[in-house]
Amino acid sequence: MTDQTIAGALVLGVLEGLTEFIPVSSTGHILLAGHFLGFKSTGKAFEVLIQLGAILAILSIYAVRLWKMLIDLPRDRDTQRFVLGILLAFLPAAIIGVLAYKVIKTVLFETPLLICVMLILGGFVLLWVDRWASKPRYTDVTKFSLPMYFTIGLIQCLSMIPGTSRSGATIVGGLLLGADKRSAAEFSFFLAMPTMTGAFAYDLYKNFDILSTADIEIIAIGFVAAFVAALLVVRWLLGYVSQHGYALFGWWRLIVGIAGLAALFVWG
Repeated sequence: MTDQTIAGALVLGVLEGLTEFIPVSSTGHILLAGHFLGFKSTGKAFEVLIQLGAILAILSIYAVRLWKMLIDLPRDRDTQRFVLGILLAFLPAAIIGVLAYKVIKTVLFETPLLICVMLILGGFVLLWVDRWASKPRYTDVTKFSLPMYFTIGLIQCLSMIPGTSRSGATIVGGLLLGADKRSAAEFSFFLAMPTMTGAFAYDLYKNFDILSTADIEIIAIGFVAAFVAALLVVRWLLGYVSQHGYALFGWWRLIVGIAGLAALFVWG
């Protein structure tokens, strides 16, 4: 394990944590950064497995609320309905993720040009939705309709194309379906928990036999870096989007996507 590899893992881990919960595509960012840094991971497992660090960050922040939900679940109908909504939203990604796993990892993850294009397209969509969003019908993440939860889950499946953004797809879906900016972001947090945990578990299962001790050490470095960075972002994000919306992230996507295309043209 070289110093360059350790530095690359730290950079990519921090990048994962900073971008996982904002609508700019963490996977797109770390795949592009890894491409230009010359960072290689066995089976592209690093890019998926370090997401658990970001998930543990949000679990720690929401620990009290999640514990209360667990206690209330057997007897409280509102809690039961919200948990059902999360499961409905998770179901499409679970099915499509398993069926399309090979294509996602061997084709889509290996196409930097596609990532740049999706960053740019997603930036335009985010800017449009941020300005278009009409008066919201939902301000409480637990009060969405069951069809709305499921529809957001369907929209989330677009994020299997790197550069689209899981949080971006779910936030845009929530806004289009009547959520306000804060509750759209908050549901993206809740949906991330089963989605990213499932992706972690399935990717670990698929790659366990080919991972070496060195791979695990590099993943551990990225995991810790992602955890620390994600803690900072999650605590900040809800307050920011409530006041300022998502335009900043739309412009960021355009800048990164265009810069990525230029870099690919110059350096390949």
